[in-house]
Amino acid sequence: MRVAVTGSHGLIGRHVVDALQGRGDTVVRVVRGSPGAGEVSWDPPAGRLDHDALDTDAVVHLAGAGIASRRWNEAHKRAIRDSRVQSTSLLADEIARRRPAQRPRVLVSGSAVGVYGDRKDEVLSESSASGTGFLARLCQEWEAAARPAADAGVRTVWLRTGIVQAGDGGVLRPQVPLFKAGLGARLGSGRQWLSWVTIDDEVGAILHALDNDAVAGPLNAVAPAPVTNAAYTAALARALNRPALLSVPAVALRLALGSEMADEMLLASQRVMPEVLASTGYQWCQPQLEPALRHLIG
Repeated sequence: MRVAVTGSHGLIGRHVVDALQGRGDTVVRVVRGSPGAGEVSWDPPAGRLDHDALDTDAVVHLAGAGIASRRWNEAHKRAIRDSRVQSTSLLADEIARRRPAQRPRVLVSGSAVGVYGDRKDEVLSESSASGTGFLARLCQEWEAAARPAADAGVRTVWLRTGIVQAGDGGVLRPQVPLFKAGLGARLGSGRQWLSWVTIDDEVGAILHALDNDAVAGPLNAVAPAPVTNAAYTAALARALNRPALLSVPAVALRLALGSEMADEMLLASQRVMPEVLASTGYQWCQPQLEPALRHLIG
């Protein structure tokens, strides 16, 4: 296939590009600024997208400002929202305006398990209702922005990604040195559920969505075995052969990050199951947490 990829220089995007090229697909990187070889440009705030960006069989849309890159304030929250909603609206509207024969066959558009909000021990699937809070509202708007493509008849997949575990970035990068130093700690009560996915299975879910016509609508890109924060902390400590006896009280997290960011990013509980992946025959590379962590950290 010929596949346009936004966010191609981010953690997930880099791995997606490598996987697509590795299996013989042609990748068109959609980038801000001056494009290089194999790239086309766009400027979502200005509503500009090179026409060649959509001369493809498929679009994988992963662009968006880093959610955890800094402490939240109203300006940063607006940047987080705008980077996702504006870019998704631009892609979906441009797809819908094209003649049917000129549209990509499939749009895989980013979202996140944050759409479910804080749900305690409730088991969640793609059919579960959305939750409340900033991240849930963000994901709802993000997904709604892709609706014009779906309404135009393009198979559209909302990729609800869990907490990505990768050896070359993401949440593991800052945690591994702390755990090696014996400073691993559970967060708050540790009872909150964490829905995780390795980078290999995140990419695998995206390729599965591209290739499988039965996949449309919300898709939970998570492993089939979510864990609590306490279990995650213990598994990472064992993988590194270090103790993890500490805990960080919720009040300390709220003081450090602000209540909203701490409550939604670190203390919220999301026990998400990948029913669509399972029902459409996806086979996980790393379905269990501790073997996955040992694989990723070598």
